[in-house]
Amino acid sequence: MLLIFWLGFATRANAAMCGDRNGQQVCILKLKRSAKNYWEYRAKVSINGQKQTDKEIYNCRDRTLTRKGKYPIPFQANSPGELVCNLFQKY
Repeated sequence: MLLIFWLGFATRANAAMCGDRNGQQVCILKLKRSAKNYWEYRAKVSINGQKQTDKEIYNCRDRTLTRKGKYPIPFQANSPGELVCNLFQKY
């Protein structure tokens, strides 16, 4: 019984979180919350099954996206950043 519970939990914990945005399927493949700035998340996402090249930093306080070595870009409506930030506002 314990083995069945453990296997069921392991499959759910590794599942990608997905949502529909502007007719596109956006999935969060990897997500890590910043220890220093709790409002920042480092995430790797895919859009319509195509993985994005680098990890991106989503700042949910300022509503900005920062790519590797670049300047912050404001979120657009229904962007992957909105999905990341809205996911954690619900809990």
